[in-house]
Amino acid sequence: MTKQLTLLVLLFLLLNSCGVFQSYEKHPKREFRGVWIATVVNIDWPKNGNDTSEKQKADYLKILDFYEKENYNAVIVQVRAAGDAFYESDYAPYSRFLTGDEGTAPKWNTDVLEWMINEAHQRGMEFHAWLNPYRATFDENFEVLSETHDYCKHPEWIVHYGKKNYYNPGLPEVRKHFSNIIAELVASYDVDAIHFDDYFYPYKITNEVFNDSLAFATYAQKDQTIDDWRRSNIDSLVRQSHNTIKSIKPWVQFGISPFGVWKNNSTDPKGSDTKAGQTTYEDLYADPLLWMKKGWIDYLAPQVYWSMDLPVASHTKIVEWWAKNNYGTNLYVGNGPYKIRNNSDKAWDDIKEIPNQLVLARETPEIQGNIMFSAKSLMNDNDDVVEYIHKKYYKLPALNPISSLAKNHISKTPKLLDISIDGDEVILEYDDLTGLRYALLYKAGRKVKEEYSIKKLLSKNLVIANSNSIRISKSDYRKSFYSISFIDFYGAETKPTVINLKNNLKNDSKR
Repeated sequence: MTKQLTLLVLLFLLLNSCGVFQSYEKHPKREFRGVWIATVVNIDWPKNGNDTSEKQKADYLKILDFYEKENYNAVIVQVRAAGDAFYESDYAPYSRFLTGDEGTAPKWNTDVLEWMINEAHQRGMEFHAWLNPYRATFDENFEVLSETHDYCKHPEWIVHYGKKNYYNPGLPEVRKHFSNIIAELVASYDVDAIHFDDYFYPYKITNEVFNDSLAFATYAQKDQTIDDWRRSNIDSLVRQSHNTIKSIKPWVQFGISPFGVWKNNSTDPKGSDTKAGQTTYEDLYADPLLWMKKGWIDYLAPQVYWSMDLPVASHTKIVEWWAKNNYGTNLYVGNGPYKIRNNSDKAWDDIKEIPNQLVLARETPEIQGNIMFSAKSLMNDNDDVVEYIHKKYYKLPALNPISSLAKNHISKTPKLLDISIDGDEVILEYDDLTGLRYALLYKAGRKVKEEYSIKKLLSKNLVIANSNSIRISKSDYRKSFYSISFIDFYGAETKPTVINLKNNLKNDSKR
């Protein structure tokens, strides 16, 4: 080997070790691709609480259809915005953002939330029910509140701060109340996850005091500082929520999306190289690192709504920090496309800003996907960015990640009993499809493979709904061999089986 060649090899090895030539899978089989659908003050949906049910349904389906076309696989829908509910509840009035008048039932001909979940599942999307735990009112317009709102029923639970009202996290009865809300939701609806956002204790306001001194004096342990006590209150909420969910439906995930900066390294050497004005740990009294260590959450989705190289809070540095401080929990990045061409940071004028953030996530092994805030930001005025993402990164669908807390769960492969024809559909009858969410149909050869590429996936949207059969359109599938596997409620895939569909159809036609 010549001296020059030796130097080139050494240079390649050095650059490769630094990640310069690090590659990522162009079409990952599993990747979380979520979008937040905000309902508070009608940000994304409904457009108006006074709209007809037909328009509200059409607007919701427009969002689902848009993101299905772009190969997203999860919607995170805000079903509790400010002490209210987008479903019939014993613990909160119907939201005025849904019905126009808080406490008034919607004039739909069906259960609103059940319909929304079913429509998401029909498109192969997970439905994550997004709740805001502690915001009681969005403003000081108290006359619009229902008499069944907790502000009216339990004023002793409420703390006024700034121009909003909050539930006092230091009260055990508040945490119990929220556990009841979660239990009702998980037991009543086929949600895939319960999701919290970043609003724990409120973001601090200069010269304002969050008046929880009485609760602190009553419930704090001896020598416990108020900061540690407040964090312990949030820890208790997270632990109780996890236990409540898993006690009812162990497969329902629990995810939290905290503010992006845990701590700045100026106050703690373990913190990120950032200069955030407020931090999750010190100002919002939330400690996601502890929640991951304790196994209380299935996924964490930090809101990293800054551009790649912003000096005070670099998206790149923050993502790398979370990747290094992850404890086996599924980790997704919260991205902020609402800033595209709408921010003083001119980096957001670049069509590649969000795409570059997606690349960073894929190049980071500890990260399993992304969530976009919010739905309307990519549906309005950013067609070029949407097209770029679709063509380069989301051209093919992806399966959802498996819950990090479901590693010991294994679903058995169901046994195929019969194949028949019903009009233009092929019916596959199985012995037992209990606990399975979808059937996956792949192009295949004669032999079974343990892992089929996402490129060979023909359909994920074969929904299993209280039946032991699945239906396939004959016109869509003309080859001989297909592989079928199943996705269970935990997101895990069963072992695939190969069937000769063409031969079976011929045999059936001769009957």
